[in-house]
Amino acid sequence: MVDRGGDKVGEALSSQRFQMLTDIARDLAGDVVFPTCFDTAVYLRQELQNPEVPIAHIVRLVSVEPLIAAKLLHIANSAYYNPSGAAIRGLPEAITRLGVNLVRTTALAVAMNQLMRSREMAAFSELTRDLWQHSIKTAAAARILARTHTRVPPDEAMLAGLVHDLGAFYMLYRVTQYAELRHRPDTIKYLIVQWHESIGVSLLNALGLPDIVIIEVTLDHHDDEIIKYFGKALAELPEVMEAYLVTGDYDYLVKVAVAGTAGYERFLREKLYKLPGIRHSRSTFTLRCLKRIHSVMP
Repeated sequence: MVDRGGDKVGEALSSQRFQMLTDIARDLAGDVVFPTCFDTAVYLRQELQNPEVPIAHIVRLVSVEPLIAAKLLHIANSAYYNPSGAAIRGLPEAITRLGVNLVRTTALAVAMNQLMRSREMAAFSELTRDLWQHSIKTAAAARILARTHTRVPPDEAMLAGLVHDLGAFYMLYRVTQYAELRHRPDTIKYLIVQWHESIGVSLLNALGLPDIVIIEVTLDHHDDEIIKYFGKALAELPEVMEAYLVTGDYDYLVKVAVAGTAGYERFLREKLYKLPGIRHSRSTFTLRCLKRIHSVMP
């Protein structure tokens, strides 16, 4: 005898997996808000309702909440608050740019939205708390390693550690919307393991975090004076993270951080192409960092 009941459950489960991924794609095209940790959202709501809370305390509060941190960075990199297009990569810099009132309002709005949605995740409170604690520990470790072993700005490294598992938070929230998935912990874990990284990348892109672009530059002339002047001017551009004088077809290899394609266009038009002596350039947007390690050699 064929178990039609089992077939129906399997069909429903597959259908809801597909529907969840479809809904995720739709969400990523709009304004994304979802609960991460209930306890953090409650604490933020209480603290940020005090109009006298100092900016230093707001920085500490926001620094432990991945989604609010990413939202503030997105706003700080918007054309309205950052018309120059110079990418803001650290949370303290973003908070300073936006000001106390806007930071308080934005953080409170996101936290309260999280509170309203957190009831749906009550059954997964232990897992969300574990994910949150993992994000905090990763952020702290990233900041320490950046400060002691690399030239990466510590605030930038901390933010990267803080938001690195946003995809897992988001998928966990999305799972709660589907009856067939809610009661299948093994399926939930499988979906998160399989999809959280790629969805996390798309989520961070939707939130507007800076894009990394590699630019190859060729100069018209190669006398010592031009090379010295161009290298100095290049190093002074705030978007430039790394710059190298290289051998081969191009003279310089430049790594820049920009706020999306609009920020990239502004950087080229208003800054890079205004430097004298450029004959040709070629740009490549990075998709994903596969390995990042700094040499232990002096």
